[in-house]
Amino acid sequence: MSLVRRAVPEDAQEVLRLRQVMIDSLFVADPSTDWHAESLPTLRAKLSEPGGDFAAFVVDHPERPGALAALVAGTIEYRIGRLGNPEGIVGFVFSVATDPDARRWGSPRSSEVESGGGYARACMGELLAWFRARGAAQVRLTASAEAEPLYASLGFKPKPDPLMELKL
Repeated sequence: MSLVRRAVPEDAQEVLRLRQVMIDSLFVADPSTDWHAESLPTLRAKLSEPGGDFAAFVVDHPERPGALAALVAGTIEYRIGRLGNPEGIVGFVFSVATDPDARRWGSPRSSEVESGGGYARACMGELLAWFRARGAAQVRLTASAEAEPLYASLGFKPKPDPLMELKL
């Protein structure tokens, strides 16, 4: 039996906490979590749509009831088709995070965690299966240097595509 499960609306607060763990590990930013309260209703609504374009997979913390040990979230988007992806369905991975006190933690009850090297890998496996079931022909993510070996071991390859952003 897998330790990984699909997140539900009741997990929203913990999902935001782990997203903050990920943000804090990547960026030097304002440590404010004031945005959490504003984000919570939308996240709860997204988590309540099992057929929607957003999914989060989590592992419950083995030592803290009600807390999550790991999180992986992603979305499915439509892009006009092209060679290699004529249907234009693309998966995007984001908010991959493991609680600092649950890192490198495995459970003998879970062959996924035992053989796969951790909670994040097990969650990624479930998210990738969700993408496949939804017809995604490709999956994209932005990797930190620390996470690159995990993603490479799952088959991800670096892309030279330049990323640009406009804040509205």
